[in-house]
Amino acid sequence: MLALVLPRLVAFEGMGRRAASVTERNINCLRSAYWVVMLSGFLEPVLYLFSIGVGVGGLIGDLRLPDGRLVGYAEFVAPAMLAAAAMSGALSETTFNFFGKMKFMRLYEGMLATPIRPIEIALGELAWAMVRGVLYSAAFLVIMVALDLTSAARAAAMLPATILVGFSFGALGMATSTIIRSWQDFDLIASAQFALFLFSGTFVPPTAYPAPVRWLIEVTPLYRSVDLTRALSLGPVRPLQALDVLYLLAMLAFGLTVAGRRMSKMLCK
Repeated sequence: MLALVLPRLVAFEGMGRRAASVTERNINCLRSAYWVVMLSGFLEPVLYLFSIGVGVGGLIGDLRLPDGRLVGYAEFVAPAMLAAAAMSGALSETTFNFFGKMKFMRLYEGMLATPIRPIEIALGELAWAMVRGVLYSAAFLVIMVALDLTSAARAAAMLPATILVGFSFGALGMATSTIIRSWQDFDLIASAQFALFLFSGTFVPPTAYPAPVRWLIEVTPLYRSVDLTRALSLGPVRPLQALDVLYLLAMLAFGLTVAGRRMSKMLCK
């Protein structure tokens, strides 16, 4: 269905159309086994939600937020799982898969024989990563509403926020993939991703840590993503959330700039 609809949605010429052709190519190359990979990526945060948010949350009870409000532990954890799912979906496509296409399959060298440019390849791959990220986010939001962890109106507001999270992490992952030199380096990426998952205010408020650790946590990209989705889910939305959005937009711009320049240097020799 996506392969039929996408060309009509992007039936224009120029940079946008060339970038969309990269996304279209990925959709046309889908195989049935790939949906199993996508399903496993979606199930991970859902299982964390049920095991820790609901299971362990039943032992913890209500959690006091920094502003003094009490919320159920599952309500506290669910928005963080949503942000983590958006991060994981985007990074999965723009690190391991992107690196394989660029360094192992040499796919992009063939593309550059056409009028397409490296930055357009990066945009097309990022858009494809977001197809996966949006599917994860939308399905997770349905589960949150079904479990009464948020309202439908708040879920609708969180979807654009998670799309921004996915774009930002996707751009950062793509930039990282142009810098690393071997498959072994992905162990470092996985370790960094897992550390972000554990220590970004995901399961406990950052105020539970000593001040120096809390300040370090609050400048990480996943914490800013969690802060944004949690504010949209639990309220209230404060001016601080504008800082979260600006942070993610800056990360998106930085990642795309680095990825575009590095790809030009590596592929256009």
